[in-house]
Amino acid sequence: MSRRYLVTGGTGFLGASLVHKLVRDGNSVRVLDNNWRGNPRRLAGIEDRVELLIGDIRDPQVVRRAVDGMDCVVHMSAINGTRYFYEQPELVVDVAIRGMLTVIDACRDAKVRELIVASSSEAYQSPGQVPTPENVPLVVPDVRNPRYSYGGSKLASELIALNYGRTGFDRVVVFRPHNVYGADMGFEHVVPEFSVRAAEADVVTKQGSPLTFPLKGDGAQTRAFIHVDDFTDGLATVITRGAHLNVYHIGTTEEVTIRRVAELVVASFGREAIIEIGPAPFGETQRRCPDISKIQALGWSPSISLEDGLPSVVRWYRDHPELRPSRVLGDSK
Repeated sequence: MSRRYLVTGGTGFLGASLVHKLVRDGNSVRVLDNNWRGNPRRLAGIEDRVELLIGDIRDPQVVRRAVDGMDCVVHMSAINGTRYFYEQPELVVDVAIRGMLTVIDACRDAKVRELIVASSSEAYQSPGQVPTPENVPLVVPDVRNPRYSYGGSKLASELIALNYGRTGFDRVVVFRPHNVYGADMGFEHVVPEFSVRAAEADVVTKQGSPLTFPLKGDGAQTRAFIHVDDFTDGLATVITRGAHLNVYHIGTTEEVTIRRVAELVVASFGREAIIEIGPAPFGETQRRCPDISKIQALGWSPSISLEDGLPSVVRWYRDHPELRPSRVLGDSK
């Protein structure tokens, strides 16, 4: 049955992928984004099937208009990217907290009964248990470190959603994405940064020679990277089957070191990597890998391995140099 969805942040990397799937499945979709980091090009091919509203998620009038008539709101607006955590922490917190409150209030006023909220694995930082289930304590290790502006604001967003959501809603569900990667995801994350770095080194290094590849830290940090297509299928499962006032991890249990990611990226160019280690960023999480048994119980599991999914993403970054910013940051977000 066709439903009416609002996706906030719907021209962003994750949001646009969801919009495409919702449209393919025959739903009516409205998108709200200010395109600060999002871009309408991500909606190419479905522009005439999506209603796009340009506006600030913190503006009550804009959000009230956006939620009007919707069956379900999927709230994905946020300022993501490690660079922004350090350089614009006030904006990161403001968009997350004010945006969450504005969406909750607008949904209540418009009597929207279902709200799905994006959180992050950053909400729990460095867990004592890996793979990590949804019920671990949420932690801000140091409130003075701007690195935690994002994780802390996501923690607060979960509190807002799940407590305000106790009344006035049929269903409020929170999901935590875990290191999603894919083409056109921006440049403030490990996979695009490594892809750009390898592409630039490939151009200036003699063919057949190994590529020297510097890392922040020793590369022993681990993450579990999920391809955006797997993630989007998982999110669709949470949207349709997730239980009221519950939290779901969306990720994979394929835990790999950052060093291995670098080696796989360089291998996509037919090269061997010579890893150079350096100082690690302050506040780095050493290990992150989700327990996904809760979402698997809803009938979903990831299917794309990192080795299978990574090469086409690396090629996308190689083939789009015109989109590269002057600099990119971060090794293991």
